Amino acid sequence: MDEGEHTPGSDGDTTPSDSDESDGDESDGDESDDSADSAGSPSPSPSPSSSPDRTEQSAPNRTKPHSDVRDGSSSEFALDDDDADVNSVPSNDADGPSGAGSETSGIGNGGRDRSSPDVDFDGVVLDNDDDDNQGLFDDLLSGEPIFENKEVLRPSYTPHELPHRNDQINRMATILVSALRGETPSNILIYGKTGTGKTASAKFVSQELESTSQKYDVPCEVEYINCEVTDTQYRVLAQLANTFIEENQGVIADRLARLEDLRADAEDVTTDATHDATDAMRDAAAALADTEFDSVNELDDRIETLEADAEEMEEVPMTGWPTDRVYSTFFEAVDYHERVVVIMLDEIDKLVEKSGDDTLYNLSRMNSELDNSRISIMGISNDLKFTDFLDPRVKSSLGEEEIVFPPYDANQLRDILQHRADIAFKRDALTDDVIPLCAAFAAQEHGDARRALDLLRTAGELAERSQAEIVAEKHVRQAQDKIELDRVVEVVRTLPTQSKIVLFAVILLEKNGVHNINTGEVFNIYKRLCEEIDADVLTQRRVTDLISELDMLGIVNAVVVSKGRYGRTKEMGLSVPVEETEAVLLSDSRLGDIENAQPFVQARFDN
Repeated sequence: MDEGEHTPGSDGDTTPSDSDESDGDESDGDESDDSADSAGSPSPSPSPSSSPDRTEQSAPNRTKPHSDVRDGSSSEFALDDDDADVNSVPSNDADGPSGAGSETSGIGNGGRDRSSPDVDFDGVVLDNDDDDNQGLFDDLLSGEPIFENKEVLRPSYTPHELPHRNDQINRMATILVSALRGETPSNILIYGKTGTGKTASAKFVSQELESTSQKYDVPCEVEYINCEVTDTQYRVLAQLANTFIEENQGVIADRLARLEDLRADAEDVTTDATHDATDAMRDAAAALADTEFDSVNELDDRIETLEADAEEMEEVPMTGWPTDRVYSTFFEAVDYHERVVVIMLDEIDKLVEKSGDDTLYNLSRMNSELDNSRISIMGISNDLKFTDFLDPRVKSSLGEEEIVFPPYDANQLRDILQHRADIAFKRDALTDDVIPLCAAFAAQEHGDARRALDLLRTAGELAERSQAEIVAEKHVRQAQDKIELDRVVEVVRTLPTQSKIVLFAVILLEKNGVHNINTGEVFNIYKRLCEEIDADVLTQRRVTDLISELDMLGIVNAVVVSKGRYGRTKEMGLSVPVEETEAVLLSDSRLGDIENAQPFVQARFDN
């Protein structure tokens, strides 16, 4: 039979023939005209005259089927010993071993060559259009995005302008402007609740300060440290030391490059035709006349000094050194050349809680010992009373200037959200009630702009995931529920084990229909749960304290009520979803078999 010839046959079971194997060659990328015709025509049936014997005779290296593939009885193909390298040797012959081997090797290996067209068991080439094979993310990317720049809504973004914070920004600027005159600015303490714009305003002023210092060529810089992460004296000093060491090494490298160029220029000038030493010295002096050096030897000494300085600058490891050595390294690094440094300590109260006020004491006293540089401290805190725990000497030097950031009201939050939304979202991507609703929710949380921005961003993400074209009110309400649940989950997950047991006791009482739960009822269930999981039992007074802590976290709502001659007690109820809270508690392996505990809940008869 000629290559690519199709002979009509019966509708019954058939055996693979030359035409089948010619079609199969297309899986190896052969693109002959005959193959194209075969792919575009109905599936042919092999000629009855074709037989396995004839096939094996004409192509001795071709694979031999175990059984009829179209019967579905087997998808395995056996190879003779002589066929070991058939599939590894390419061939352009349609009837050659490559054609058969390509089809059978794909089936036998449980896969196919993804670079070639698909072939069904009848030998028909299937359409392998990439548009029909959508990947995991193709459908998600096919829709029109809602966001233009989502990063604008994140806390890490520093805007170019901060609505309703001009007074605080101007106050900071008037204090820090002395740094641009080479003077030491007063230390600043910034207070305000979460989301009132403290950090954003401080970073905005810092960027303006550094930009202006470059404009007027004044050495001034701001170093930011988040004390919630870098919360020990060692880490603060090490981070500052390494920052200044890196800067100093860069300054030294630039200085050395300029001096080496000057040295090379001096050598070129001092080389004359007479090679007279007196003339050479005179030429060298002339070459260095407009520089700070009187001779080449002085220039060489300066180069050696800089190289020695660079070698001596050793970065501070994050652990392992004595604190006094870290402080000494930081001191030498910051005082290496003239500059004014503003150290911004965000969440400064966390540093004081963890490590005391030694860090602040050392930093506030450094200026009296520094020769070249000057240091100013800018502390940012959510706690208005954290200075009560400071040494009086530290308190007096640190709190030279205080700036308070009041909470935003709903109208101010609306302005902030509108300003960010214009940048963050596509045009007309929000319904009219989205921003007012986000502002209203955040205003209830002590005017937290961070919460408002997070709410708006989450609403946009939920709308995008549902492939909605615009963000609507329902997405804001869904985002509010999600954020609240995420907060509850995180708070509950990080509770101490004893607090979790107390909370689980409250959950069991609520699930058994007990309302206005009192402290005694919680303590009784708590004791049984502790016995069940072999945990230490605290006193009822301590359990009452744990209930008060849960109340402060917003997990339970507890109030003190008077029972007349029976005294006073706390009555409480859950303020969080029961099912989700219970699931978080049970995910803690330390609680063991508490899920199977069935403590007796005594019925209460109220008078």
